[in-house]
Amino acid sequence: MDIRARAEPRAHQLPLFPTGKIPLDAPRPPDDQGVPEPVEGLRSSSNLDEATEAFHRHMRLKGFTQHTINSFSGDLSLLSRYLGANRPIGSISTKDLKSFLSYLRFERGKPCSPKSYARRLTTLKVFFQWLAESEVITADPAAPIAHEEVSSPLPQILFDEEVERLVEAGQQLRMAAKPDTRPLLLFQLLLRTGIKKGECMAIKLSDIDLSDRNAGVLYVRYDSPRRRHKERRLNLGAGFALWLNEYRAQYHPQIHLFECTPRNLEYVLRDLGLRAGVTTPVSFETLRMTCAVRDYQRGMNPEALRLKLGLSRISWEETSKKIARLAAEPL
Repeated sequence: MDIRARAEPRAHQLPLFPTGKIPLDAPRPPDDQGVPEPVEGLRSSSNLDEATEAFHRHMRLKGFTQHTINSFSGDLSLLSRYLGANRPIGSISTKDLKSFLSYLRFERGKPCSPKSYARRLTTLKVFFQWLAESEVITADPAAPIAHEEVSSPLPQILFDEEVERLVEAGQQLRMAAKPDTRPLLLFQLLLRTGIKKGECMAIKLSDIDLSDRNAGVLYVRYDSPRRRHKERRLNLGAGFALWLNEYRAQYHPQIHLFECTPRNLEYVLRDLGLRAGVTTPVSFETLRMTCAVRDYQRGMNPEALRLKLGLSRISWEETSKKIARLAAEPL
């Protein structure tokens, strides 16, 4: 992640939370008074939306960065939708906030990464501490909630025996009476390169160099200058040129390698898994992590693997730990 110096002044820090971590840009009472000034017009009977608007003004006044303001405001919007925009802030309890946090992790239906969860808890702590220290509410309902180390589950990967069955199923489709090489081509592409779904969909035929038939090359490219650091050169390996020629003769792509929807390719992978009798879901993410673990076990240099996956050093910190844990078990 490109972290650049910001022109905005940074707010003072809060006292340490239970984890010992200090939230970035957290508000603190003015040094000359010990407590924040009372918030004009805000009472414990004010509703959540009114309090959120006042907090938004407070963040701007204290020089919070725009990124922090957007993040905190988005988190409080989720709380408002969960508890109700008209909920009096003085009636919100610790139980309500714990219920909200549980909803985010297990019931919302959308992934909540450990990083997002930790930030949302920080939002609650900063918001309600501000309300309590401003004497809008008599007690801080977020104070008793401790920051927890929330570890995300390990992703699923394919074992060697499953890979062999999937390759065999792909070969059967390729050699059928009505041949279809696409499942095998897609599977091998993802298994060998570890590219993401979006990168796969963006591949143009001109991005593939088959001048060396024994070692085809894929150039992962980005249109946005901000993402140019993710561009890379990946080996496609033996056999890919043959599968590509067969696929082109069957599907006649003109510009992009796959001229269909991402959902269509997800179905191709799913159906290949069903045909092979593999219980592990066969998906873009599964194949990306399988590729990473196989490369790790073969002794690929960690920095080379990071670059192959197109990850920043910050993202690599967490991903590399997962890869190492997965690689500890034989494939």
